[in-house]
Amino acid sequence: MRKTCLFILTCCMAAALTSCKNTMLKSGADNEQDATEFFDAESADKANATTTTAEASTKESADASKPYSQPAYTQYELPAPLTDRPEQILRREGFTVSYNKKTKNPNWVAWHLTKSHTYGRYQRSEEIFTEDMSVSAPRATDNDYYSSRYDRGHMCPAGDNKWSNTAMTESFLFTNVCPQNHGLNKYDWNDLEKLCREWAREYGSVDIVCGPIYYGDGEQKTIGRNRVWVPDAFFKVVLCRKAMPKAIGFIYKNEGRKQLMENAVRTVDEVERITGIDFFPALKDNVEERVEADATLSRW
Repeated sequence: MRKTCLFILTCCMAAALTSCKNTMLKSGADNEQDATEFFDAESADKANATTTTAEASTKESADASKPYSQPAYTQYELPAPLTDRPEQILRREGFTVSYNKKTKNPNWVAWHLTKSHTYGRYQRSEEIFTEDMSVSAPRATDNDYYSSRYDRGHMCPAGDNKWSNTAMTESFLFTNVCPQNHGLNKYDWNDLEKLCREWAREYGSVDIVCGPIYYGDGEQKTIGRNRVWVPDAFFKVVLCRKAMPKAIGFIYKNEGRKQLMENAVRTVDEVERITGIDFFPALKDNVEERVEADATLSRW
């Protein structure tokens, strides 16, 4: 009788464990579906392959650039490859850079910001801005910024890279930096960076792309011996893939006067038109068209 009871108890425990395992697997599948439901695998694979090919063919970045080792669906943040300007892809620990050897600035910097990446013990006070030896000379150096009256403005902010010592250090490479007005860098742009971290904590993660804008009205202003281009403005686009996807864009003039965030809001479509960059090509076309046409700050 005792053996029979033990046998029955063992069977019940096994059934309970199986049920729990199935529930966990189902939950994992649901999470994966949430991440890929709006994803166009064919478009992303093509964009990823094209970018990888471009990276491999760029001799200057062969040693320093890291290959795209992640699955394509984790690369939502990457824009489509550029063909109308110089582009050298640099894969970093916490972000990806499209570098322009003509402007000595990034075309764009993109990263997937998770909730966990908004925390960490690595601080920017221990870092210094560093010349990026993975790009060909002439390139931006610290000397270019001396007496320029422009800040060394992070594109992917140090505050998004506190989770990793390597990520923090790489965020101080000049390939992640543009000449930025001090007032903008300290106040309005910084406010937007903080808001993006709040969104990452609220939604679990967001995809971000930002970079410089040149309007091309006459000869471009430059700083330093290496003639680093001074942007006329800066853009940032943000994608949230949680539940019903949504996206929003911002454009700030590269000047110190107060710029209200509400006035800086743009649709992603408008930012694409101004910059000539195709953002979030991994989304299905119908989803991309819908989210990129709307920009309502109150819905965030």
